[in-house]
Amino acid sequence: MKIIIAGGGKVGTELTKKLSREGHEITLIDLDAEVLENIMEHYDIISIQGNAASLDTLEEANVQEAELLIAATDRDEENMLACLTGHAVNPNLHTIARIRDPEYKSQAIRLRDIFGLNLVINPEKDAAVEISRLLRFPGFLNIETFAKGSAEIVSFKITADSPINNVELKDFPQKIQTQVLVCAVKRDGKCIMPDGLFKLKENDVIYVTASSENLSALLKNLGIITKKTKYVLIAGGSRISYYLALELEQSGIQVSIIEQDPEKCEALASDLPEVTIIEGDASSQDFLDREGIEKYDALVSLTGLDELNIVMSLYAKARNVPMVITKLSHAENNRILDSLQVGSVISPKELSCNGILRYVRAMQNKEGAALSVHLIGEGQIEAIEFEISENDRYIDTTLKDIPTKKNVLIVSITSRGKSEIATGNSKYHTGDIVVVVTNADNPIRDFNEIFEG
Repeated sequence: MKIIIAGGGKVGTELTKKLSREGHEITLIDLDAEVLENIMEHYDIISIQGNAASLDTLEEANVQEAELLIAATDRDEENMLACLTGHAVNPNLHTIARIRDPEYKSQAIRLRDIFGLNLVINPEKDAAVEISRLLRFPGFLNIETFAKGSAEIVSFKITADSPINNVELKDFPQKIQTQVLVCAVKRDGKCIMPDGLFKLKENDVIYVTASSENLSALLKNLGIITKKTKYVLIAGGSRISYYLALELEQSGIQVSIIEQDPEKCEALASDLPEVTIIEGDASSQDFLDREGIEKYDALVSLTGLDELNIVMSLYAKARNVPMVITKLSHAENNRILDSLQVGSVISPKELSCNGILRYVRAMQNKEGAALSVHLIGEGQIEAIEFEISENDRYIDTTLKDIPTKKNVLIVSITSRGKSEIATGNSKYHTGDIVVVVTNADNPIRDFNEIFEG
């Protein structure tokens, strides 16, 4: 597919990496020649220096023959105008715009047809929604849903006192006394698709799938806290904090926000009358103690500095705050955190990129193609959702008799809205939704690609 990406920032660079790896023809537009040069050193793409909202620049990028334009510059206005201009030149062009300002987003959605927008993304809003989900389901580091919510893959970290520490996977079901399937394990920054002899260790992050009932039983049997979240402390008055407070209010959760800037405090107090706004330095341990950090059910670190977010989360863990969520702008820092107690890690950039990648896969959707793709383990593992068509192979065949490729695992089958964990005796049929987990280094675009031969 011919794709134009406008903006070589964090989102644009990550999209260039992921989409070029899948074989798409990428043209990257940015005003900064140095940014383009750095990206071209790593990826086989076409680069154009210029303003993405300019007709001349878009025509130089051959927008008239492109299939998708992703406008992800730092300027909402440029993104909206780029999509408007591109669609005017090429009415068949699909467009995605990153729009962060709440007023612009509302306008863009209302005038979607005029701007020619197929999808609007907002990294801050996406992050807030994801954090809200985690706060409503405490105990897991991440939650990915499939089959319209019927299937889930969740992750959690193994602690030194966990009953599954130093346990081989073949003994895992006996230890936890419930039926779950381990999809992958992240150890020392690397994701592994383990076999039955794989021994779990402290600080491993494991990804499992199961029914909602069995996931609840898993948390209980592992002794992981599942207390309902009622009081949340947010560190930093960022745009994510604003969106998150709105989300949590709707769930009946009481929210307090700490912000050092007096003007931001006033703005937040005006926009969020039901939220407690506290003016102060969230990086000060004495200040956090005076505010009674240990009384909160959760701390969410949302300042603009990754290092500060990490330090605050570590302190919250030390003060026994039940749930901690840490925002990272630079996902490459995740490996440093594997041995640290910083709770769930949220990357707005990764969330937005994953949403765009799912849209690209949907554009390619033909019979047998992926319905959606979820990247887990910092993008090292793909969980892919397929709807089975009559042309797919091995329909009505037990899974133990199907020759799948190495590092490919069918993890769940959803039939008529009911999901089950895939076992050796499971079968899939036409119309079923099947979730496949595989190594992201070898992306699968069609269901029949998972088989040997």
